[in-house]
Amino acid sequence: MESARVFDTTLRDGEQSPGTSFSYDDKRQIASILDEMGTHVIEAGFPVNSDAEFEAVRDIASSTSTTTCGLARVVDADIEAALDSGVEMVHTFVSTSDVQIEDSMHATRDEVVQRAVESVERVVETGTTCMFSPMDATRTDEPFLMEIIEAVSEVGVDWINIPDTCGVATPTRFKAMIEKVCAHTDARVDVHTHDDFGLATANALAGIEAGADQAQVSVNSIGERAGNAAYEEYVMAVESLYQCDTGIDTTRITELSNVVEEKSGMGTPGNKPVVGDNAFSHESGIHAAGIIENSDTFEPGVMTPEMVGAERRLVMGKHTGTHSVRERLHELGFEPTDEQVTAVTRRVKDYGAEKRRVTVDDLERFAEEADIERQSETEEVRV
Repeated sequence: MESARVFDTTLRDGEQSPGTSFSYDDKRQIASILDEMGTHVIEAGFPVNSDAEFEAVRDIASSTSTTTCGLARVVDADIEAALDSGVEMVHTFVSTSDVQIEDSMHATRDEVVQRAVESVERVVETGTTCMFSPMDATRTDEPFLMEIIEAVSEVGVDWINIPDTCGVATPTRFKAMIEKVCAHTDARVDVHTHDDFGLATANALAGIEAGADQAQVSVNSIGERAGNAAYEEYVMAVESLYQCDTGIDTTRITELSNVVEEKSGMGTPGNKPVVGDNAFSHESGIHAAGIIENSDTFEPGVMTPEMVGAERRLVMGKHTGTHSVRERLHELGFEPTDEQVTAVTRRVKDYGAEKRRVTVDDLERFAEEADIERQSETEEVRV
């Protein structure tokens, strides 16, 4: 993998998460962080949707240094609104699977191709970068998919986006599809994957392996239904597993995730890769002992909490061992004997077994009840 660009759709597809609505200020704040981090493209919204949406897209386009993209159906009003908003890229799309053509658009294949070509021509003639998406590509008849890709390529489309709209792709199948798409167009290829089966990030990476230049992602994986490929997972996989420089400032990933969690109203699960509270937390005695000795023992090694702006934590609970307890007691200034560490560890395990969270205050209380001397007290007596 030589390069992997990042197209962020948090403000567009991410906002389509049921119950999520970003205010004007929310969008500006998130876009500002994405811009500062070096994100290659920010899909700011759907300009024709409302006056407020149009203004937000226009302001993001004028205030960021990165490429700003506006979404548009293959409809004249949509295309004109996107162009009027001042974005550097217009992303136009049309359904290409038979089920969507017949039951959603109530059109024919020929009409779909005609609308796609006319919309791409309208964008291209203005000198604005044009991206075209055959929506529901992974459920589209393959010969027809290649037909429409070739048709828009002939009129100068800059980017072809291949969306796994309903999340039915698998990495092997998706990789083969992207290889075939790359062979049928001179345009750059982009991928958009959904997480209905938990394969969105894997599919996005498979697309890049197959020759795509860019993947569309959203922070914390938010988006329609089960969401999109996650910004944080995709970026860190590219950086750490493929050892490929995305150009993204990864140290702000945790900050970005926290902002999007707050503004979207969608809580981030503790076991969420990269940005979840448990991503760099350890409770198991064996794991904690290894981490204290060398963090590479029970963490990926190629990805550290510092790389994403997070901190490593040793968590107290039912599975905590003596190494972790001793480490935490020393951090708090206590000087325990081996017997005292064992006694406090037993208290921690019993407390945690009752499904209660062991806090620092609890640990200090256990230490004091075990008559463990504190360093400050020892120094005071000596003086």
